[in-house]
Amino acid sequence: MKKLVTSNTLLYIFILVIFSSCSSDDDENITPEPEPPKTVNPINLADFDNGNRVMMQAFYWDVEPRFEWWNTIEEQVSGWSENGIDRIWLPPASKGQSGGYSMGYDPSDYFDFGNFNQHGTTPTRFGTKEELENLIATAHQNNLEVIADIVLNHNSGGGLEYNPYRKKETYTLFDETHGNASGMFNRNYEDFYPNSVSNYDPGSLFYEETNLDHHREHVQNWLWKNDNSVAKYYKNTMKFDGWRFDYVLGFEPFVIKDWLNEVGGFAVSELWDGNPEVLRKFVNETGSSVFDFSTFYKLEEAFDRNNDLTILQKDMLWKSNPDKAVTFTANHDTEKDENENNLISTENKLKAYAYILTHPGYPCIFYSDYQNEAFQESIQQLIKIHNSLAIGDVTILYVDDDEYIMQRGGSEGNPGLILYINTSNNNKRRAITTDWEDKVLMDYTSHSNYQPKSEIFGKVSIEAPANSYAVWSIME
Repeated sequence: MKKLVTSNTLLYIFILVIFSSCSSDDDENITPEPEPPKTVNPINLADFDNGNRVMMQAFYWDVEPRFEWWNTIEEQVSGWSENGIDRIWLPPASKGQSGGYSMGYDPSDYFDFGNFNQHGTTPTRFGTKEELENLIATAHQNNLEVIADIVLNHNSGGGLEYNPYRKKETYTLFDETHGNASGMFNRNYEDFYPNSVSNYDPGSLFYEETNLDHHREHVQNWLWKNDNSVAKYYKNTMKFDGWRFDYVLGFEPFVIKDWLNEVGGFAVSELWDGNPEVLRKFVNETGSSVFDFSTFYKLEEAFDRNNDLTILQKDMLWKSNPDKAVTFTANHDTEKDENENNLISTENKLKAYAYILTHPGYPCIFYSDYQNEAFQESIQQLIKIHNSLAIGDVTILYVDDDEYIMQRGGSEGNPGLILYINTSNNNKRRAITTDWEDKVLMDYTSHSNYQPKSEIFGKVSIEAPANSYAVWSIME
C-alpha cells in the first residue's frame, strides 16, 4: 500500500535539515562574533629613556637665607636627580668683595670658599667651605655633576696702589692683607689692563680698572696652567665637574679654549647675544656650549613682545648646534629688577618650557620656576617627556600667529611626540598628518582629555586648550 507524505512529515524533514547544517563541524559559514574593543593605555614614559637630561640653575639673585644656601641645596639634590636632572649649576662659590652679601660676581679671592675671614665674614653668602664640599659629595652620590660659575674678566675688593699706566691709584693690589687672604694668585696692576705689554682692554664694560689681562703668563698660570691653578684646584680639590663662564664678552675666546684643553669638563658660556651666528662663531672658536640667547629672545618675541608664533620658524642656535645649545626660559639676571626687556612673562613661562623641553638642545631649569608651586608639577612632567619622547627629527606641521604644532620623529622603538602650543583665548583643534597610523593618541601633559584615533595614513585631529599647550603621543 502506497504511503502518503503528509504536511507534518515535510515540516519534520525541513527542521532536521536546518538543525543538521547549524551543528556542522564546518566553520566556514559561521559568522564570527565581533571582537571586544581593545583597551588602550598610556605608554610608560620610563620605558623610553632617550638619554636626554636637563640642568638645574640652583640659585636665584640674592638667595636667602644667607649663609645657609649650600645646606638648602643639599636637601634637594636627591629629588632633582629622581626627576631627571643630571647637573646643577652653582653660583660663584668664592669670596667676593661684598662678603656675606656677595652673590660671587665680584670675585676677590678665588680660593676662599668660606674658610678665610675677610670682607667682614668667614662664610660666603652661601655657607662654609665644608658645607660646599658636603653638597658636592651629596650631588655626586646622586649622580649629579656640579658646575662651577667662573668669573674670569673682572676682579673686585683689592687694595689701593699707584698704577703708573693709569697715572692714579687703582684697587689692583691683591695679597694676603688686601682681599686675597688665601695668598694664592696674588696680583697687582701688571696683571690688569693696561700694563707694560698690553695697551688695550678688550672688554671693559665692568670694573675697567681691574679687568684681568689673560695674555700675561702670571695670569694664565694661576687661572688654568699651574697644578694649583683655579681650574685645577676647583676640579681636583673641590671636585667640580664643569664650568659656567660668566660674561665671556669681557675676554677673548682663546681663554676658554685653553682652559678646556687643560682641564676638560662640561662647559657653557654666557655670551649674551641673540644672534645665532655670533653664538655659532663662539662655539667653533672655543669648543664650549653657550646659553642659547637666540632661542630665549625668539620665545620672548613670539609669546610676549609680538604675540606671533611664526617667529618660532626663525633661525636659532639649537637648529644647527643642538649639542652646544643650552636652552633656557629664565635665569638669575633675567628675573631680577623687573627686567622687562629680557623677560618671558609669568603667563607664558610654561609654554616656553614646553618648547625647550620638547625641542633639541640641553634645557636649563631656573630654580625659582621649579620651586613655584604653580609650575613644579608641570615642569616635572615636561622633564619626563623630554627624557623619554623628545627624540628624532623636528618637523613643523603647522604654524600661524597663535598656533604652533611641531613633531619629533622618534627613533626605532620610540614614537616621538607632537607639541601643540595655543596662545589664543579659545580651545583649538587642528587636523594634521602624523607618522602614526591607526593609533589612539593622548596628551601626556593631561591638559586635554581628548583621545583621537589616527587614520590609516596618519591623519588625525589634535587639540590644545586656550593659552596653553599639549604634548601628544601614542597609547598602547
